Amino acid sequence: MQKKWSKILKPGEKWSGNIGRNKYIRFRAMGQDANVSMLLYNMFDTSERYNMPDTLKAQFTAHLTKGNVLMSDNGRVMASIVEDSLGWHDTISGYTTRAMTDAKYGKTTYQDMGNDYLRCGEENFKVELIRNNMSTRDLVPCVNLFSKVYVEEDGSMHYEQGHCKEGSTVTLRSEMDVIIILSNTPNPLNETTFYPAVPVEIQVYDAPEADLLDECVNHRPENYRAFENTWEYYNLLGR
Repeated sequence: MQKKWSKILKPGEKWSGNIGRNKYIRFRAMGQDANVSMLLYNMFDTSERYNMPDTLKAQFTAHLTKGNVLMSDNGRVMASIVEDSLGWHDTISGYTTRAMTDAKYGKTTYQDMGNDYLRCGEENFKVELIRNNMSTRDLVPCVNLFSKVYVEEDGSMHYEQGHCKEGSTVTLRSEMDVIIILSNTPNPLNETTFYPAVPVEIQVYDAPEADLLDECVNHRPENYRAFENTWEYYNLLGR
């Protein structure tokens, strides 16, 4: 596979871009306990976006790994997870806020520290949404790549420290033309009192289109129907 594009997402950094369908998007943690918060939107109709409740209930899971797909609110597959060295990526704990970041790591401002101030997921997402002709009303629950958050019988949620090791990878395949928005900011449930600073490498490659034998297509009957909806969408568009 020939690499099309790559980037190091530095700690606290945000990024967004258009990624066409049938691309591999590979993330590699360059340290322990990385966390990249991610949003997905239909490149040509941003009213369609990643839908956390539909993704989880359709696949009878509360976390994502190889074989799972990220569904939109229109019942289509936006991306699939085709490789995963970790086996668990968080979908339920959301992103950090300014108040949360200040309370946990100490208050910092751009005026005092310049680009060294501690960023939060909510602010990063809002900036990138504006850059892509959206607004704060388009902010939705995210996926936290590399993080493991599990729920106890009493309903409490727990972040597993050390789940992500240096060199851990996860690879998505884009099934639609998407706007991807990323924020390299801590998982909200990470209990460390120091701001995690783990760069993450992103690489994009060409990928073959999913076929009827694909693992993600056949992971569940609901996945198959979501792929059918996606293929129908593109067939009718003539793409």
